[in-house]
Amino acid sequence: MRLWPLLLLAGCATAPREAAVPPPDVQAEIARRLPAGVQDREGWAADIEASLATQRIEPTLENLCAVLAVTAQESGFVADPSVPDLPRIARAEIDRRADALHVPGFVIDAALKLPSPDGRSYGERLRGARTERDLSELYEDLTGSVPLGRRLFAGKNPVQTGGPMQVSIAFAEVSAAGYPWTMEGSVRDEVFTRRGGLYFGIAHLLGYPTPYTRKVHRFADYNAGRYASRNAGFQNAVAVASGIPLALDGDLLAPGAPLDRPGQTERAVRTLAPQLGMDARKIRKALERGDRLDFDDTPLHARVFALAEAKAGQPLPRAILPGIRLESPKITRELTTAWFAQRVDERYQQCMRQ
Repeated sequence: MRLWPLLLLAGCATAPREAAVPPPDVQAEIARRLPAGVQDREGWAADIEASLATQRIEPTLENLCAVLAVTAQESGFVADPSVPDLPRIARAEIDRRADALHVPGFVIDAALKLPSPDGRSYGERLRGARTERDLSELYEDLTGSVPLGRRLFAGKNPVQTGGPMQVSIAFAEVSAAGYPWTMEGSVRDEVFTRRGGLYFGIAHLLGYPTPYTRKVHRFADYNAGRYASRNAGFQNAVAVASGIPLALDGDLLAPGAPLDRPGQTERAVRTLAPQLGMDARKIRKALERGDRLDFDDTPLHARVFALAEAKAGQPLPRAILPGIRLESPKITRELTTAWFAQRVDERYQQCMRQ
């Protein structure tokens, strides 16, 4: 089934408007546009402005509203938001890992009765965990102090996002150079603070150039990975040109796939090789630029769209909201990247109208 007619409206570009002029008093403008009821408005505004300034990101109204919209969606402006039913979710993850390693349940129960560094047993801390920071610190202590903890969690702390913008901790750890504040602990610890969560969240959201004319595609990238919307648009063009249905997930290459065992998108592109005038190695080399802005400038990108649009008889969108189902123990209903991006965009548009 061809997907492009169904998704055309979701990805059609609008004419780019001029970037909003930075307000004369950035902090005051941020504070004014924060949702009603946010505590310490001046503190939030100061941390957002400092994060933008340090990263040399222009504090236009569009950028300010993008940050506010993502933060409102992800945490409601709570630095370390609580997670409903967190003790049950955490215990289920411990049991899942134990089962995978064939560790009996009674061994887990015994380990959780041991005293932790703060004086409480690990089980007491687990039952009292309310936020991702609580849980992350529990896992880190369990890993550092209990042999079984090292076996279950060494290098694999299940808490992978945190803070007011729910930014990836792995992203923060590779983006810490230039961080403007003195860290009292690790980068992981800093993500759970207001200033750290905002700084790294802003870097992930705004710290790279995109070809987009609509912020909704940047919001989708925030959830699915940089250039996921652009890459989903390319996948759609490949599907149209080749007649091969593809998952529009933004992943152009299967991770670690050897040249002789390509992933789904790469296989579909290769069926077009004679028309593209490119062999498997040239196709692979171009697809490897899928995490860069200049993938748009490759002959592969131009030729695939030329073939697809000739076949479709009309222009095709250069960006599409990726069709990815969100997977997390915290999510209790079926949600997608498109749902996330559209919800954030609604908040963004409301902020811009203020």
